[in-house]
Amino acid sequence: MSEDARLPVAKTHKLYIGGAFPRSESGRSYAAGDARGRFLANVAQASRKDLRDAVSAARKAFPGWSAASAYNRGQVLYRVAEVAEGRREQLAEAVARGEGTPEDTARSIVDTAIDRWVWYAGWTDKLTPVLGSANPVAGPYFSFTVVEPTGVVGTLAPQESSLLGLVSVLAPVLATGCTAVVVASTDRPVPAITLAEILETSDVPAGAANILTGSADELAPHLASHADVNALDLTGVPAEQRGALERSAAGSVKRVLRVPATEPDWTVTPGIDRLRGCLEYKTVWHPVGT
Repeated sequence: MSEDARLPVAKTHKLYIGGAFPRSESGRSYAAGDARGRFLANVAQASRKDLRDAVSAARKAFPGWSAASAYNRGQVLYRVAEVAEGRREQLAEAVARGEGTPEDTARSIVDTAIDRWVWYAGWTDKLTPVLGSANPVAGPYFSFTVVEPTGVVGTLAPQESSLLGLVSVLAPVLATGCTAVVVASTDRPVPAITLAEILETSDVPAGAANILTGSADELAPHLASHADVNALDLTGVPAEQRGALERSAAGSVKRVLRVPATEPDWTVTPGIDRLRGCLEYKTVWHPVGT
């Protein structure tokens, strides 16, 4: 058979839940296209049941991941950067085709995304020294404030920046010891799937990061109302829809991370606001010994 007559094998990408790649329980998928509308791949369309499974996986992984030493978490995040470096060209191709950017620009985006993993890896063992404190008190007591991970963080990833924006909202969740359920960009899902493959082959524990593809509009209300999600990041949700999701989140007393009205410039070095948003502050009093 001549090469011109050969039909390409269209790939159907799966979800990433609990360290595995299952199909959607609903059997649904949709066609993802490039910036020009040309077919790229078939992508699993997550259902409410898939989201519940992802939250369960994140909850199961939380005790072990949160108990890991800050140094160990930093090593794991650095390992993600190492594996991503080895798949740099594949990531650049996915970004270039999905976002319609020139190849040189796509490579720059990928390089920045890899550097972002390294940046957050360096923060893992600095959170307590920087954000914790020894508090002055009147009386024979010691008072300390320490930081602890908040739990499972549900994240609606940026819709435009399919890789760098995704890394910028996922990495701080993992850096703080939280676990993540991420709903990837609906129209630009392929870089997120490639990132899921990188996470699976790195040292990130199964369930610590879960990535769903599909309709963000469909999944967002269920993520906001899920009682086992402790914090909610609405970055990828249009500003006019956030109010309803925040009210839904209030029903289970979720922390809702503060996000800008429009997608920020992800190439700018991030501050520590996202790290703060994933942490709880615990103050401990102890009597002074004699």
